[in-house]
Amino acid sequence: VETLVYQTQMGLLTLLRKVKAKEKEVRLLILGLDNAGKTTILRKFCGEATLDGIEPTLGFNIKTLDHGGFSLNLWDVGGQKSIRAYWRNYFESTDGLIWVVDSADRIRLELCRRELVLLLMQEKLAGASLLILANKNDIDNALSVQDVATALQLNTDPIYTKRHWPIVSCSAI
Repeated sequence: VETLVYQTQMGLLTLLRKVKAKEKEVRLLILGLDNAGKTTILRKFCGEATLDGIEPTLGFNIKTLDHGGFSLNLWDVGGQKSIRAYWRNYFESTDGLIWVVDSADRIRLELCRRELVLLLMQEKLAGASLLILANKNDIDNALSVQDVATALQLNTDPIYTKRHWPIVSCSAI
């Protein structure tokens, strides 16, 4: 996970330095379907020692991380179907979107793709950088990052041609 944190932070900071050269506060929205590992990733980013007792997020979690001269405000929002309709309430002033995919959940990859496409169609997220984390690569049947990219149609759906979208394989635990 240290590699994940480093790669993610370096990739985001490179993008954000260009966009936010004068401002030093960055708002990152962490979204994905329920049980993708968003809260675990948030806690790991912030260096929390224990990852025990993580319950489904029924609202949102906010953490602030100072890194590379930036204050990163990380917003982790629950991914249950009943909560997804409220995601739009968090789009305002978002600089970057971290989309977390459960790479071992083959059954819901199409739903994951549809939800991501709906997000990317939102005008308030038009200028936001996108990072895709293919989480849970420690599970035996997890898809490779290439297979996740194919399932999400990252190389074929025109919605992605307007953005830089790095995808990183990871395990948050």
